[in-house]
Amino acid sequence: MTMRNRRSVSGVLLLDKPEGWTSNAALQAVKRLYQAQKAGHTGSLDPLASGLLPICLGEATKLSGLLLNADKSYRFTCRLGATTTTGDADGEIMLARPVGSLSRERVEAALRRFIGVIQQIPPMYSALKRNGQPLYKLARQGIEVERAPREVTIHQLHLLRLDGEELECELRCSKGTYVRTLAADLGEVLDCGAHIAALRRTAVAPYDAGRMVTLDTLRERAEQGLAALDECLLPADSAVAEWPAVRVRGDAAFYLGQGQPILAPHAPTQGWVRLYEGDERFLGIGEILDDGRVAPRRLLLQASALRLAC
Repeated sequence: MTMRNRRSVSGVLLLDKPEGWTSNAALQAVKRLYQAQKAGHTGSLDPLASGLLPICLGEATKLSGLLLNADKSYRFTCRLGATTTTGDADGEIMLARPVGSLSRERVEAALRRFIGVIQQIPPMYSALKRNGQPLYKLARQGIEVERAPREVTIHQLHLLRLDGEELECELRCSKGTYVRTLAADLGEVLDCGAHIAALRRTAVAPYDAGRMVTLDTLRERAEQGLAALDECLLPADSAVAEWPAVRVRGDAAFYLGQGQPILAPHAPTQGWVRLYEGDERFLGIGEILDDGRVAPRRLLLQASALRLAC
């Protein structure tokens, strides 16, 4: 299908990415099914991982950076007793150690050490780039380069299950957190080594897993027609649903569409806001300036088409 035949459909799809798929492969599959002109995902999931991958279509791609920077939640299973080259079950075992007898109390005490702001060294098997080259490509060539530690925040880390050489945890963390690195570091604290055996993303703020849709479901709906597919989309403003709303009309809406700050009644005194023309038409996002005016920061295409009221 040529770009000329593609649709300008917009919205956010909460895809349940299947295990074994790259995020880009899942994105392209969705883009083809929707016959969409433009689409982008909001932060890669490893092929090993499954779960929530928000995909923005059309004008909603202008808000994808907000989701990229959002907190994430995961459920993961650690295999104790071995470290691997990749930090997960796809890698080769580098070092095996006895697990011994681990109590739930000892594991929970180890997990508490990671709560809060911590430093992580990104793994070689990651999409971070060095001189334009993804680290995982260097790792596959047997090349290891020095990586600077990164500061991330672990908001919650709970033990769900401890069963012999496996433990299952639930995690809520900031952007940029490497769960494989967390598992490996936990294994060192427990003196036995560890790697990820299973990983599933369950939330990307403000979205949770409740409205995820599988590729199989999308294929079934595609057979019913594009309207059935579009029913799975959330509106673009769902990405900022927790922000305060500023509603404007007439000339104020026009000047926002031209990129000019405006004074708006009942606007917050600081922070970021959702912008609407009237009660329903979402224009984009804005920021409150020091003088109380609302400055547009990211507008959807429809906003620039507004006309000055007579």
